[in-house]
Amino acid sequence: MLKSMTGFGRAESTVGDKTFLIDIKSLNGKQFELNLKMPAFLKPFEFEIRSILSKNLYRGSIDCSINLKETGNAKPVTINTTLAKAYYQPIAELSASLNLDPAHILSSLLKLPEVITPTGETLTDDEWISFQSVLKTAIDNVNQHRKEEGKSLQTDLLYRIANIEKQQEEVKKLEPLRKQKIKDGLKKILEDNVGKENYDPNRLEQEIIYYIEKIDLNEEQVRLSNHCSYFKDIIADPGDEKGKKLSFILQEIGREINTTGAKAYDSNIQKCVVLMKDELEKAKEQALNVL
Repeated sequence: MLKSMTGFGRAESTVGDKTFLIDIKSLNGKQFELNLKMPAFLKPFEFEIRSILSKNLYRGSIDCSINLKETGNAKPVTINTTLAKAYYQPIAELSASLNLDPAHILSSLLKLPEVITPTGETLTDDEWISFQSVLKTAIDNVNQHRKEEGKSLQTDLLYRIANIEKQQEEVKKLEPLRKQKIKDGLKKILEDNVGKENYDPNRLEQEIIYYIEKIDLNEEQVRLSNHCSYFKDIIADPGDEKGKKLSFILQEIGREINTTGAKAYDSNIQKCVVLMKDELEKAKEQALNVL
């Protein structure tokens, strides 16, 4: 079963005297890219938090927001005056431009993130273990969402591969007619320009066979079939990370389709090639969304 790189997860739980709300959003990305926002007192655990997210989400552009909800417990606090001053100037300018009463700027400043922080607050060892459970719950929700998105991706990708295989069957049907058409065409050109009595039919037959063998499509069709089968095998594999493999296989499928088109010399086969290319491009777009 495929997983999409797109997903969302949320978890909320109380750890000790703190209530955490964790939101995680995952979007497409070539590698694991994390934008992490969290309270200052969790900074000592940042490396571990990043490691947990990386090991469980694998790949994608990840936004993780960890918020501490109000609990009503009174504790000594400190005011980050440097941060408050940095906030003040743009807020004061905005207030003046909107003709608002500046008397409430201070109360607004104190509500902004990290301006007021509990003094010396951190997590105990037991609280850290409990916090990891909350984080993993949010991650599990993301991965569940990814699985649901992956179902539609899998259906569409298999549909595209099936359409390519369908056109490949048409190519196989057209191949004998193509060879005969090429053979007849070469004979006609020679007869029109040289005359039927002025060439050796046996030598001509040998040359035609040599030429037709050079533009034979059998090898390309065998490899294309193998690539399509391998693509379906990868989708059926129980592993999680498949997006890159599927993209690589689609590149190989594209090479065989292109070679088939270059060697076809037949309008009907070219139509099949165009349809296969169309399905391939749609499959490539979808594969970019796969984890």
